[in-house]
Amino acid sequence: MPDDVVDQVVAAVVGCAPVNGIKIVGVDGPSGGGKSHLAHRLSEALTAPIVEIDDFVSWGNLAGWWPRFDAQVLTPLLRGRPAVYQARDWTDWYGDTLGEWKTRPWAPTVIFEGVTCTRRETVGRLAYAVWVEAPAPLRLARGLARDGSRAGAERFWRQWMAEEDAFFRADGTRDRADRIIDTSPGSGRP
Repeated sequence: MPDDVVDQVVAAVVGCAPVNGIKIVGVDGPSGGGKSHLAHRLSEALTAPIVEIDDFVSWGNLAGWWPRFDAQVLTPLLRGRPAVYQARDWTDWYGDTLGEWKTRPWAPTVIFEGVTCTRRETVGRLAYAVWVEAPAPLRLARGLARDGSRAGAERFWRQWMAEEDAFFRADGTRDRADRIIDTSPGSGRP
């Protein structure tokens, strides 16, 4: 991802108004699009902690984790309190097992990174929303490069991508983004 794109997003975040005294930045889009890469660059530039949606989702639960996230992360941060939440146990790669408790202290800027983190329920609650995308074949290739050695990975990825598409279409997530970034070849991403 080109430095100028990151710099532009950083400038936009710096210039946007906080919501309830905090700037929550959502980095959303379909899996394999490059959200994590961007979120880590923003985190460094803004000195902002990241709350990863991977601590909430699972192969069997694309979107239903939201009430727990809202109660344990979003609402406390908007009230000036730390986020204290139980993260998904990734030693159970296929399931919904919860593991350790994590705390993200309140900070002036916090980044949410992951699938559906800028969903309709966040309207008016986030300071800035970024949508990161790439063509489906590229996203699938990236996902399989990361998870392909696991049994059933391609089947899970294809099912997940179909569920994402349906969710994002119904929710209108992309249309609400403050910034859309394409990470496909030729877009400048390394």
